[in-house]
Amino acid sequence: MIVGVLLAAGQGTRFGAHKLLHRLDDGMSIAEHAARNLIAALPTSLAVIRPGDIVLQNILTSQGLTVIECADAAQGIGASLACGVSATPAAAGWAIALADMPWIQPQTIAHVAQKLQQGAGIVAPLYQGRRGHPVGFAATFRELLLALQQDRGARDLIEANQESLVLTNTDDAGVLRDVDVPADAVSSTADSKRCASTDDR
Repeated sequence: MIVGVLLAAGQGTRFGAHKLLHRLDDGMSIAEHAARNLIAALPTSLAVIRPGDIVLQNILTSQGLTVIECADAAQGIGASLACGVSATPAAAGWAIALADMPWIQPQTIAHVAQKLQQGAGIVAPLYQGRRGHPVGFAATFRELLLALQQDRGARDLIEANQESLVLTNTDDAGVLRDVDVPADAVSSTADSKRCASTDDR
């Protein structure tokens, strides 16, 4: 079984507020969109949050995700990812999604999971030549994922295992579009093709 892991434990300091609670034009929060898209593709999904983030926890559980608090969340995205993997030891793989990327389509996530089920070691969508999210990892990478601690997430792991990486073309621009500052969340940026960074989550 491929498990969806939504990383929602970042500080979001550049946004100036709790960005995952920010409401988009349709009235739904960034976190709610990301959670809905993930669980629509992978019914077995969990979210990793900071300890005590009750409002976010309620939003995510209302969408059907299991929520776990990561005591080491302050260490960065790598620690949060490790928490999510640790909580699902029986998984055949994981599709790692970022909670500040609310525009990724469910079918894109499902396609990443399908590639893992077909035997790929690492999977990522490719939009106009640029690698995006979510990134899938097979269970063979479990120990390496559990060892993550720094704020670069799994970037170094991917770079060190290029022979296992499968890139799958997509027309889903959402795989590159994240929210770092309030301007990223307004409708006028709907066609932005900015690549997601991992230094502010």
